[in-house]
Amino acid sequence: METTLRIAIQTKGRLNEDSILLLNESGIKLIDGKRRLISSAKNFPLEVLYLRDDDIPQCVADGVADVGIVGKNEMDEQKKVVEVIKYLGFSKCRLSLAVPKDIEYPGLLWFNDKKIATSYPAILKDFLDKNGIRADIHFIAGSVEIAPGIGLADAIFDIVSSGSTLVSNRLKEVEVVMKSEAVMIANPLLSKEKQAILDELIFRIESVENGRGKKYILLNAPNEKMEQIIKVLPGMTSPTLMPLAKPGWSSLHSVITESEFWEVIGNLKRNGAEGILVLPIEKIIF
Repeated sequence: METTLRIAIQTKGRLNEDSILLLNESGIKLIDGKRRLISSAKNFPLEVLYLRDDDIPQCVADGVADVGIVGKNEMDEQKKVVEVIKYLGFSKCRLSLAVPKDIEYPGLLWFNDKKIATSYPAILKDFLDKNGIRADIHFIAGSVEIAPGIGLADAIFDIVSSGSTLVSNRLKEVEVVMKSEAVMIANPLLSKEKQAILDELIFRIESVENGRGKKYILLNAPNEKMEQIIKVLPGMTSPTLMPLAKPGWSSLHSVITESEFWEVIGNLKRNGAEGILVLPIEKIIF
């Protein structure tokens, strides 16, 4: 029987969408998608288990899933025995303390003897203990932001992305406790066979990441101009030069980051480059 790696991802929401997209970009095609609790890949030894985000660390720690994609905030809150394999760079947010908008906030000591509503009591308790703050932590599973408005709490500790939810509930962010993003976690006792599959998956993901925000550029220029052009446009290690049929001319191939695109193109033209061709990059494999 073929060994299969089981990965747990969130059932729905932005983290689910970003996780599925990452697998697709890595060349993994899933059968049946989100319509079932479990779906398998048709071209890679992978099985996807769809779970609530707060169940993923426990399932990975228990070996129900071999690996999982979850917010680092959820992993830290659960405190399960798992290993962080990779920071994935999406679903970024922060966990912050927020108070009613009309409060004059003098600093952390304001929270002494206050009631704070949160869905992340463990992270909050660690932060308050570290700073010597004595507060009453009130656990709420959802809709934490309404707690001050209905008199349930003096402040909240919750996920903040754009901050619009705070504004709509007349709250203001006063302390950023931690920054979070999606991470890939793994059971620390993976078999050698499953570790090999995970290594291949990580290799594919990193190839996709290496290609993001980069462009492949080809240009033609006289040989006597190449030294100056190379100074303007270095490659990942060094650019590739190929002679053209036209005597005294060569073609240069390299990679540039998208943020440098227009500045680099202008410099290339001023230094004698012609026939500049710029192409998107899907993956880069080192």
